[in-house]
Amino acid sequence: MEVDLELVLLVDVSRSMTERELEIQRQGYAAALRSDEVFAAVQSGLLQRVALTYVEWAGMQEVIVDWRLLETRADLEEIARLLTTNFDPALRRTSISEALIFGAAMIEGNDFEGLRKIIDVSGDGPNNQGRPVLRARETVLSKSIIINGLPLMTREGMGSQWHLDDLDVYYQNCVTGGPGSFVIPVLDWQDFAEAVRRKLVLEIASVPLLEQMLSAQYTPVSAYDCLIGEKIWERNQQIWNEP
Repeated sequence: MEVDLELVLLVDVSRSMTERELEIQRQGYAAALRSDEVFAAVQSGLLQRVALTYVEWAGMQEVIVDWRLLETRADLEEIARLLTTNFDPALRRTSISEALIFGAAMIEGNDFEGLRKIIDVSGDGPNNQGRPVLRARETVLSKSIIINGLPLMTREGMGSQWHLDDLDVYYQNCVTGGPGSFVIPVLDWQDFAEAVRRKLVLEIASVPLLEQMLSAQYTPVSAYDCLIGEKIWERNQQIWNEP
């Protein structure tokens, strides 16, 4: 079936996230899906239908809501309901790269054909497992899939040793890409639901609206070290193994 958009939501549930943060994420996405603005964005497309899947990731991936067709408010409400059911509190390490590859495979393997294809990835730290994130990004972009980012820069949780002060810049330089791609950082958890609503509207709305969004909110840094997450992991491993 042809749709305006195939959208993969990749949501971080790695060990650095607290149960409170995980609950905020689920509730934030549910609230956004129930909003008038997101429903209007669905209706703004040529075909007025969107295919969406919601995946939680850490070192591995778990499909929470498999591909669903969104056309009506009832469709949006059903996904919101599914997101507010019980869930496991955390997984393990942070592999943005493998999450991206997983998302691309989901797009290639579904029964929809989108006029646009987007992977939307959130996370509170840099890649530290799996293939290098730049390699994964290039693979995804080569399939004409856009990658947007929602870096979580809240300084809360159990992962202070993994914290990256410029996570938004990391996402801009190492994770996101494609025509009209963007990064929306979350600096405080109380802003999360609004950031998700804004992000979904920008992604789902018709292309003319997308083109109004700045494609680069941060100036790319040509010398940015996209292996910083792996290096932080190695450094911490050495500290933990010291006698």
